Amino acid sequence: MNPYYHRARFLKSAAALDQLPPNEDAREVAFAGRSNAGKSSALNVICNQKSLARTSKTPGRTQLINLFELDPVRRLVDLPGYGFARVTLPIRVQWQGLLTQYVETRECLRGIVLMMDSRHPLKDLDLQMIEWCRALELPVHILLTKADKLKHGPAKQTLFRVQKALAGDPGISTQLFSALKRQGIDTAHEVLDRWLDVPPPETT
Repeated sequence: MNPYYHRARFLKSAAALDQLPPNEDAREVAFAGRSNAGKSSALNVICNQKSLARTSKTPGRTQLINLFELDPVRRLVDLPGYGFARVTLPIRVQWQGLLTQYVETRECLRGIVLMMDSRHPLKDLDLQMIEWCRALELPVHILLTKADKLKHGPAKQTLFRVQKALAGDPGISTQLFSALKRQGIDTAHEVLDRWLDVPPPETT
């Protein structure tokens, strides 16, 4: 575990692109996924903080772009969830538009950490997100979340099935992850270290 991520702090929420920090000299990694796929829980565990990102049992709670600062030039970003959400259609359209604008135009975005519930991976919207990132030449790291809900054998089978379905694309990687059991943190840190160009632990 890289203690560098423990320094994360909430920076701001943005309802529009012009409310985001400057692009210049920055690096951001965004966390995306279906509503209630476990984005906020994953962020909290990866940063070893209980309430850095707000969690809720109600799908679609994250309706803004939430930014968390690691240092003046490195940030983690919690994007609005896609898919089911208990909000009105106009609000849903508004925040889906915000997600689209961020991913397509944010110059400092270095990669997408894509959450999928390990019990229900590769849904249509997930596949659309992957194809979208491919078109933008954005690397994707998939966290198969809530892996603790599956026994060891079925969890490994799910991982293999997802890897096989996405084989041949060097820009996509996949791992099992459980916020509850704190499983997969080191692997996630390795990906973030590379994308954010994080200094080695001894120099942070």
